Amino acid sequence: MLSYIQHLFADVGLWTAIGVTLVAGLMRGFAGFGSAMLMAPIFAILFGSAEMILTVVAIETIVSIQLFPQVRRHADWKTLAPMSIAACLAMPFGVWALASVDKGTIVTAVSAIIVAFVSLMWLGWTYRGRRSPIASATVGALSGAMMATTSVGGPPVLLYLLSGNDPPAVNRANIVTYYFLTQFLLIAIVLLSGVAGWDALARAVVLFPMMVLGAWLGGRLFHGLASERVYRNVALGILFATGMFGLLRNVVI
Repeated sequence: MLSYIQHLFADVGLWTAIGVTLVAGLMRGFAGFGSAMLMAPIFAILFGSAEMILTVVAIETIVSIQLFPQVRRHADWKTLAPMSIAACLAMPFGVWALASVDKGTIVTAVSAIIVAFVSLMWLGWTYRGRRSPIASATVGALSGAMMATTSVGGPPVLLYLLSGNDPPAVNRANIVTYYFLTQFLLIAIVLLSGVAGWDALARAVVLFPMMVLGAWLGGRLFHGLASERVYRNVALGILFATGMFGLLRNVVI
């Protein structure tokens, strides 16, 4: 078992991957979002773009399995149904792009998406159009393709879902449920396409306890120390730095 784990992380070091996952868990614990966006560009550099997709999505899927039973009764299925169906239909096109594009381009794309998302959040931009089945399906298709190509499919969904007047419980339920409905299929498509293998899933199993520990520590250590706005800005700052590192990696390294 130990030799297999060493094989999984031979080129990058287990502790590097553990540290990244732990920080991602801390972000999930104190800010409630951003873990996949933090892991994606760094894991793409460490493991390759296709392996990164499977590892990150598998870790997030385990989190979704834990959370979905708690939130499903609050989910807005009228919005989620067309969004999730469109996302699933778009995923094969995203996997095709993943197999066709080199790792450097994927890292740059992920990093650019993160920087753009953080910038929009800081500027306070929100979607002002009407929610409709067509709008939901369009957002879902964009998110599904992005998720399959970069593992980062959250920005369009977050910007769309958080723009309404839904209470926090509904927003949280919608986000968790959307990922729960789409991530299983993405894992299956990536495995069946052959662009990534079982080692990527094994990495997720090894790293997931660090995500849980980080989320637990984040929830405990930061609770009551500052406002929710401070937590969000800290998380956005970390994501922005990660995205800029991905964009400027050739200069920094």
